[in-house]
Amino acid sequence: MGSFWFSLLLVLHILLGCSVIGFVLLQHGKGADMGAAFGSGASGSLFGSSGSANFLSRTTGILAAFFFVSSLTLSYFASKSHVQGPSDLMEGVAAPVVPVVVPASAPGQDIPK
Repeated sequence: MGSFWFSLLLVLHILLGCSVIGFVLLQHGKGADMGAAFGSGASGSLFGSSGSANFLSRTTGILAAFFFVSSLTLSYFASKSHVQGPSDLMEGVAAPVVPVVVPASAPGQDIPK
């Protein structure tokens, strides 16, 4: 049952990460205020003149906090369970045997000993 919760939390973590990226990309930079002064029409929007910036920044902060908590929870589950990681992947594989090639000597030359 632990594997189910780990997988569910991993999917939630990926969705939270994509949501944080999306909300960061939706926000306006600091230089966008100058464009708003020349009639971009932000005052007639759903959130008012500065409401969308507050909504986006708060939502981004909340999503980032959940992303942080899910990161910590995933690391806790990974350390307590036997989830196969990259270090366990090659554990049962034998090392390859590399043949040793001895160079042949030309006739009349002695091989140093």
